[in-house]
Amino acid sequence: MKIYTKQGDEGLTSLIGGERVFKSDSRVEAYGTVDELTAFVAMLADLLRKKEACEGYVAELQTILAEAMTVEALLAIGRGGEDRVQPLSECSITRLEESIDRMQSEVPPITKFTLPGGDPILSMCHICRTVCRRAERETLRADRDYGIDPSAKRWLNRLSDYFYLLGRHLANKLGVDEIEWIP
Repeated sequence: MKIYTKQGDEGLTSLIGGERVFKSDSRVEAYGTVDELTAFVAMLADLLRKKEACEGYVAELQTILAEAMTVEALLAIGRGGEDRVQPLSECSITRLEESIDRMQSEVPPITKFTLPGGDPILSMCHICRTVCRRAERETLRADRDYGIDPSAKRWLNRLSDYFYLLGRHLANKLGVDEIEWIP
C-alpha cells in the first residue's frame, strides 16, 4: 500500500465510518494534537530509558501511548463509525489518578508556582503537559461541535495533571531543584 493516496490534496480527510471532512475540522484538530502529544510522550520515554532508575516510568508511558491511540480513534469517529471504537475503560482514568496521588504523596507540597526547566527530562514533562492541555481544549471544541466520548475528555484532563506531577516527582528523584516562579 502506498503511503500517499492523493485523497487529501484538496484539504479533505476521512473519519472512522467514511465521512469526509476538512482537515481543519475540530475533530481532526483534536486527534492531530493528541498525535503530536504521543510524539512528545515517546521522546520523554526515550529520555527516561537512558536513566537506570526510571524504567517503571517508561512502562507507564507505554501504556499512556496505547491509550492515546484510543483517544485519537474516539476523536476520529464520523458518521457511520459510532460503534467502531470502544471508550477508554474507567480503569485507565483510575490508573492515572492513582499515579498522580502516589507521586504527589512523595514530593513536598508546593508553595510557589514552578517553572519548566532544570533538566531536559523535566522540560519534556512540561512540554507533554502543555500539549496535553491544548489537546484537551481542542477536544472540548470538538465536543461542542459533534459530541465526544466523555472518557476521552476525562482522560486528557487527568493526563495533564499526571505530567505536571511526573515532572515534580522526577525532579525530586533525580535531585534537580525545581525552578520557582518569583514575581
